[in-house]
Amino acid sequence: MSVGEEHLSLCPSKICAFVTMETLIPVINKLQEIFNTVGAEVIQLPQIVVVGSQSSGKSSVLESIVGRDFLPRGSGIVTRRPLILQLVHVPTLEERRQTANGESGIQADEWATFLHCKHKTFTDFGEIRQEIEIETERTTGTNKGISPEPLYLKIYSPHVLNLTLVDLPGITKVPVGDQPPDIEVQVRDMILSYISNPNCLILAVTAANTDMATSEALKLARDVDSDGRRTLAVITKLDLMDAGTDAMDVLMGRVIPVKLGIIGVVNRSQHDINSNKSISESLQDEQGFLQKKYPSLANRNGTRHLAKTLNRLLMHHIRDCLPELKTRVNVLTAQYQSVLQSYGQPIEDKNATLLQIITKFATEYCNTIEGTARNIETSELCGGARMCYIFHETFGRTLESIDPLAGLTMLDILTAIRNATGPRPALFVPEVSFELLVKRQIKRLEEPSLRCVELVHEELQRIIQHCSTYNTQELLRFPKLHEAIVEVVTGVLRRRLPITNEMVHNLVAIELAYINTKHPDFIDTALVSASVSSSKTESVLDGARRWKSEKNEESGADERPKGASQTSVYSSPSRSHAVNLLDTPMPATRKLSQREQRDCEVIRRLIKSYFLIVRKSIQDSVPKTVMHFLVNYVKDHLQSELVGQLYKPQLLDTLLTESEDMAQQRNEAANMLKALQKASQTISEIRETQLW
Repeated sequence: MSVGEEHLSLCPSKICAFVTMETLIPVINKLQEIFNTVGAEVIQLPQIVVVGSQSSGKSSVLESIVGRDFLPRGSGIVTRRPLILQLVHVPTLEERRQTANGESGIQADEWATFLHCKHKTFTDFGEIRQEIEIETERTTGTNKGISPEPLYLKIYSPHVLNLTLVDLPGITKVPVGDQPPDIEVQVRDMILSYISNPNCLILAVTAANTDMATSEALKLARDVDSDGRRTLAVITKLDLMDAGTDAMDVLMGRVIPVKLGIIGVVNRSQHDINSNKSISESLQDEQGFLQKKYPSLANRNGTRHLAKTLNRLLMHHIRDCLPELKTRVNVLTAQYQSVLQSYGQPIEDKNATLLQIITKFATEYCNTIEGTARNIETSELCGGARMCYIFHETFGRTLESIDPLAGLTMLDILTAIRNATGPRPALFVPEVSFELLVKRQIKRLEEPSLRCVELVHEELQRIIQHCSTYNTQELLRFPKLHEAIVEVVTGVLRRRLPITNEMVHNLVAIELAYINTKHPDFIDTALVSASVSSSKTESVLDGARRWKSEKNEESGADERPKGASQTSVYSSPSRSHAVNLLDTPMPATRKLSQREQRDCEVIRRLIKSYFLIVRKSIQDSVPKTVMHFLVNYVKDHLQSELVGQLYKPQLLDTLLTESEDMAQQRNEAANMLKALQKASQTISEIRETQLW
């Protein structure tokens, strides 16, 4: 009796539930085929991954489960690509003929298909082995190279149970042939990429004639499955143990316990393979060996028991993973629907599409300035908000930080007063000196004003990038149109920048052109003079008294004899030598007279008063100028500029040419969405059951 026939000999009360549960594995196989067609592993499906060291007997275990020789054999590393093996239980040829009224389709009890040549059916298992070798050598070479690209094989047979198995390259330590030096790391990473899937079961294969404590397969399994809920251990080559020893303690779990169990099997020897001993005969010999060597454990070991256990565990596992799997498929379906929608539909009317994209970009640009955009930044100021910050914080604070009298010393003011009076001593403070000095201070307002224009211009450039970010899919779909839009907007800003700079320059020039001393906010000169005089009344009176005392002393000196006077004069050290005043440099600092101090203080107060008036005017006028000549102009003329320069019949085909990447991504998203919808329909056909 084959493994499948033995498994079907259940009591009638269990058959109904069993048949329903048996449909779970074919459903997973069907899902695997669906996702293989799109070439993406977006969902981790339940499957059994076979892990073991090189020559530990993994391939022999798989062939024993299938019941046929179909895997390549040889020394060293033989499995060099992941082999995803799907076993499908089908009725016998005679049963299919009876149910199909003589038409059975494939005229064979067993057959197989490969995903890479799905339209070809293999009924000779020798040809299956040759195809595996050919495909392996095609991707890995002929000298022991490995490849992570999986090979998909589906076997239909009435002698198998429904299973999905993954055979991986054996764990190796030393590179041979043209294998890379890091072959051990590559194999390990490949194995971990499969067994790290929480939805897979791990079949850890270890030879009985090795120490189980050093099993690499169990070590890797424990690394990803620490609690052991997904690991089943298989002990191979029970018949090759040293004489006088047995695997009783290992099979009973006394050496290393494994939660899902430990099953021992007997592999065919190389002599059996060379003599073409059939697998059915090997299974009978295996059962005889177990009955003789391990009578108490014979019914819980062997290939037949392993196949039934794997089938039962996989169905349990699929049933447990099904709710999460269904949720995952639904979530991905919604995501890919959104992605596909973002890529847009194929273009039917290019004129309408171009106008729509231009209008959408212009509207988003203007809304970003106004603060009404749909996508508002939360990490930093953007658009109109940043311009407001530039006007009232950056520009305003910069102007307020400018000292009205910075760079003006008392000597500078005094020099300006003297230069304004010419050769005649001044009775009053000359107005020309005030204008000369105040213009010098007003000129300092031009540089921060032009910097304000530059900052706003930079922000208008940044808005282009902002709008491109939130219209990424449309603009990435047409890269040439994106480049053209950016070029047009940049050109408009580039043309308006010098005009705005000129207007701001004119604002300062206007203030310099006419100093309005009759401005309502400008303090009166007479009041300033009176204020300065009153603050220094006491010092002036003291000066007058000192001047009167000096005059009295001079009068007393005049009454003295003339000779004495001449003697005192000529004997004075200050008058003993002639001095050329033109050759004497003017001192950098000196003590000013009372009148000079008063005149300088009057000029300082007048300059400060008038500078504050002009600064207030500039602080108000520059933002208005920037808004009118730059920002509002761009808002009002952006769409017309875009339409005028881009909406031309000769440019339509060029601008609306899709990028190859976008077209490919749309096709991939469409195929993935189709696969997910098909998978959702497949899962929805499963009925809830209870395990028998």
